[in-house]
Amino acid sequence: MPARSKPKRFSRAQLEAICKVLADTSEGLTGSEIGGILGQVRVADVSPGMTKWKRLFNALAEEQNRTQSGDRVLAFIRHSLEPARYQGDSARLEERRDRVNVTLLLYDGLKFGEDGKFHRTKRASSLPEAQRRANRLRSALERRGVHPDVLHYCSAEFLGDNPFHAVLEATKSVAEKIRNKTGLTSDGAGLAQEALTGNSPVLRINALVSEPQRGEQRGFANLLIGMFGTFRNPTAHAARVAWRMSEEDALDLFTPDPARWRDYGRFCT
Repeated sequence: MPARSKPKRFSRAQLEAICKVLADTSEGLTGSEIGGILGQVRVADVSPGMTKWKRLFNALAEEQNRTQSGDRVLAFIRHSLEPARYQGDSARLEERRDRVNVTLLLYDGLKFGEDGKFHRTKRASSLPEAQRRANRLRSALERRGVHPDVLHYCSAEFLGDNPFHAVLEATKSVAEKIRNKTGLTSDGAGLAQEALTGNSPVLRINALVSEPQRGEQRGFANLLIGMFGTFRNPTAHAARVAWRMSEEDALDLFTPDPARWRDYGRFCT
């Protein structure tokens, strides 16, 4: 980051957003990590007995008021997102960094990079713009040519960088598309079976005039049934903390090998 004598203060809302990411109850830094990093950046731990994010907020807010600068907030971010701290858990680092970057882009056009350093960029003028620019998952999917329906149905989840719920919304969108095409009212694997199986399926992906075509139909039906069983049911019924959906898993689900899914485009149109 270019030298700057006195970084401006973070607003109360900006500082609160950063503290809620870094000191999240289930996904954030531990209490001992918060205390250790506060010591590293020479910030007094003024309320060690409080909820983690409030403890961090109080410490950084008091320091900002004392110095009239956001310097120690930036120092805390830098130490808490140091890549060496996340060996073996890069997904957690990437999620925290992206969420913090939303606030940094709004704060002063800063972005914390994979190299563990701040970089100056254009300041975001709105929250949606900051979310788009900070969101690595959506950018990666767009580069890989994801089907437009995925971005349409999952926009809010992608903007929030939430692969767990993005997967759930995507599988729900497939069920909705099947219902719209067939008039059926069931859901999940039962819907796929009702729509795509049998001697005269309601929804066909080919003319079904030869055994290879009938086999292709059965295979496609089984893929959808398997998708609902593998992704819809766990994400719908398991708490996020119980089943961590990584970004890599989401990318592989949303943009599989085109050679294996060549009929999906015909189904979606």
